[in-house]
Amino acid sequence: MTTPQQALVRAAARNNAEWCAAMCRTHGVRGEFGADAWAAPVRTPLYYPDAVTLGPNADPDALTARIDTASPGASVKDGFADLDLTEAGFRVLFEAQWIHRPAGSATAAPDLDWDVVGDPDTLRAWALAWDDGAGNADLFRPGLLTEPETFVILGRPADDTEGRVVAGAVASRSENVVGVSNVFGRDGGPDAAWPIVLYALARLFPTLPVVGYEQGDDLTVALRHGFEPLGPLRVWAYAG
Repeated sequence: MTTPQQALVRAAARNNAEWCAAMCRTHGVRGEFGADAWAAPVRTPLYYPDAVTLGPNADPDALTARIDTASPGASVKDGFADLDLTEAGFRVLFEAQWIHRPAGSATAAPDLDWDVVGDPDTLRAWALAWDDGAGNADLFRPGLLTEPETFVILGRPADDTEGRVVAGAVASRSENVVGVSNVFGRDGGPDAAWPIVLYALARLFPTLPVVGYEQGDDLTVALRHGFEPLGPLRVWAYAG
């Protein structure tokens, strides 16, 4: 991995930790940033880790001591895929790749209209579209609208008078990058969503590289839309 790639992975991990911290705040959970990792002392919301490493070679014992392993569901996002948490009772939940798209990359005009969510009712409509009936739309709470570096992007058909949300993502702005997560398309999946998301990001943050992480088929789709792989990450789940 080159030095610029290493810097981007660090920036991506920090950005992701900042997004996790923002989501946790909306659920009343306050995490803390340390030299090696961000960590929350109590259980974080569904899908969100209890800790995110910010650099390589984090101390496993110090890291796991900062989170709650007494109740079910603890997880650690190993942003550099270099930890072994098996002795601490964790197992690998999944592996993924950090991805990157340079600032100023060309984006074609999409078929959808885009906007940034600005009120609780629209956020609810976005969350229901993202959730697609799974029952977890309450994960996205109105407090997100007061997070200054969080931007919930939506896509709507230009000729739809009902204003249906059919695509979207969350953008999280950091000092040197903008992170993107929760990409969804109601019809066509992420392949249908990336054009509107990238178009919106290019207009909201024209000078910032875009980072995130994906795995499996979603990674293949992201690479098809101009992203490049940066390096591996690993998510560990506490097995007791």
